[in-house]
Amino acid sequence: MYVYFRYKMSANKKNGVLSKWSLDGKPVKIDKWDGSAVKNALDDAAKKVLVDGYGYKENHVLMDIRLIICTVSCMFAITALIYDYLHPFPESRPILIVCVVSYFIMMAILTVYTTFKEKNIFLVAHKKDATGVDPDDVYTLASSLKRFDHMYSLTLTFTDGISNEMRHTTMKKSVATWVDENGSILFDLYEPDIRNLHDSITSEKKEK
Repeated sequence: MYVYFRYKMSANKKNGVLSKWSLDGKPVKIDKWDGSAVKNALDDAAKKVLVDGYGYKENHVLMDIRLIICTVSCMFAITALIYDYLHPFPESRPILIVCVVSYFIMMAILTVYTTFKEKNIFLVAHKKDATGVDPDDVYTLASSLKRFDHMYSLTLTFTDGISNEMRHTTMKKSVATWVDENGSILFDLYEPDIRNLHDSITSEKKEK
């Protein structure tokens, strides 16, 4: 079950960006036994802190490339179906062979891309340079929550726009830290952890 959040604007900022979330005016709840739902909810919350809390601009290129690969794969499948309908087998055999082989090649490319490039990344965000001259700093969030496991791992990667130096910091805690017995997300506990994760990297940059 995927949780959709409605973000409510508020003039009071001292409660944190996540405290403004609600679902039809009620506390956000998920099935705490559904690992995918828990991971999606925590991922969305972490993304909201960086994008809305710190004002970073989300970059969708990583996801767009995956969508392009999937679209091309679907086009091969659709072409095979349409051509076989217009020119029934065995006349369609050469086209079917090309489309089927191409489809599986694209699926192999998608597997390699998600495994080695996309990995578990769910957010790539840019921090605009104040002067507008230097390249943007880049923040990347990646998470993992293994099946039948309660330990949620969140990794924040910072890439300096000028030097291209990369730094990583990881937080690993039980999901029970932020999800109560009723399945409600405890945003007042989760947001400070995300901000501490972020500030631990930015403080290193300031010291240099």
